[in-house]
Amino acid sequence: MLDIKVTRTTSPKAKPEGPLGFGRIFTDHMFIMDYTKGKGWHDPRIVPYEDLKLSPAAMALHYGQAMFEGLKAYKGDDGKSYLFRPDMNGKRTNTTNKRLCIPELPVEDFVQAVKAVVKEDEDWIPTEPGTSLYVRPFIIATEAYLGVEVSETFMFIIILSPSGAYYEEGLAPVGIWIEDDYVRAVRGGMGFAKTGGNYAASLAAQVKAHDDGYSQVLWLDGVERKYIEEVGAMNIFFKIDGKVVTPMLSGSILPGITRDSVLTLCREWGIPAEERRISVDELIEAQKSGKLEEVFGTGTAAVISPVGKLRYKDEVMTIGGGEIGHLSQKIYDTVTGIQLGRLEDKYGWRVEVK
Repeated sequence: MLDIKVTRTTSPKAKPEGPLGFGRIFTDHMFIMDYTKGKGWHDPRIVPYEDLKLSPAAMALHYGQAMFEGLKAYKGDDGKSYLFRPDMNGKRTNTTNKRLCIPELPVEDFVQAVKAVVKEDEDWIPTEPGTSLYVRPFIIATEAYLGVEVSETFMFIIILSPSGAYYEEGLAPVGIWIEDDYVRAVRGGMGFAKTGGNYAASLAAQVKAHDDGYSQVLWLDGVERKYIEEVGAMNIFFKIDGKVVTPMLSGSILPGITRDSVLTLCREWGIPAEERRISVDELIEAQKSGKLEEVFGTGTAAVISPVGKLRYKDEVMTIGGGEIGHLSQKIYDTVTGIQLGRLEDKYGWRVEVK
C-alpha cells in the first residue's frame, strides 16, 4: 500500500469549453514516484502539473529506456467514476518493463496510483457522449550518464487529459493504408512492448498514409511482408464469412486490453473467434468473394474504430459499403455500456474510483 503524499495546486485551471480534441489539455495534478537502485520505488506523491526538471544527459533521452501505458476514466450514469480493467494495464506495464530492463512495479501499486490521481482531479472527467479522462502512466530512465547501460534511477509519472474522440470521424468508418515498404517490428524485438520507439518507427509510414487521405497504417510482418499484424494505434479484427479473425500474438503485436475484451465478448455470444496468421492475399480474396463482412480496430483511445476502406498497393477495398457493421456497433455499445455502467458487468472489468 503506497503512502501517497498530496500537494494541491494553488492555481487551479479553468475547465475547458467546447470540443476537447485528444491529448492536448491536461488537468491540475500529476502523480510521481521515484526509483533508486538499492532502494526501490519510493516517495509516491501527487503534485501540481508542471514541467519536469531533467538532466540533458538523462538516459531516456539518449537510449530510449522509457515506456508508457494508456487507459481511461469515465463518469458513469450513476455519477460515480470508473476505470476499465486497470489491472491489465498494470500487468502489461511489467511486461514492457521486463523487455526494457525497467524495474517492475507491483500491479496493486500501479492501480492505487491511477485511482489516487484520478480521484484528485475527478471533476475534470468530462460527461459529454464519447468523452473521457485519458490516463497516461509512463516511466523514464533519469540517470545522467552517456553510456549504454541500464539506468539506476527512474521516474513513474501519471498525467491526465480530458479528451474527446481519438479519431475526428468518431464511429464513422476510417480508411486504412496497408504498408508494404516500411516495417514496424519483428519477433524478438519490442513490438509487444508499449514503448515510444515502436511509435517513432511508425511515423514515416503514417505521414505517407495521411498524405493520401488515410487515417492509419496497417502493418505487415517484418519478415515475409505478407501477414497482417496491427494498426499503428490499434489491434485489427476481420469478420470473414461469419467468423471473427485477428492476428495472433507472436511477439511483434501489442497485446491490447480492448482486443482481449472483444475476443471474450465474441466467444460468449457464440461467434467463432480465431487468433491466427492472416495474409493480405487472404483479405483481398475474401473481399473479392464477398466474404469480408466487417473490419474494425480496437484500442483504449478509440475503443472500436470501424474500417470502411483498405488500400494495398493499387488495390482499394471498400468494406460494408463504407458503413459501420452490425458487429462493430454491438461491440462498441457493449464495451462502452459496461464502462459507463449502463450494462451489467459480468466480468469485473469496471473498477470504481474511490
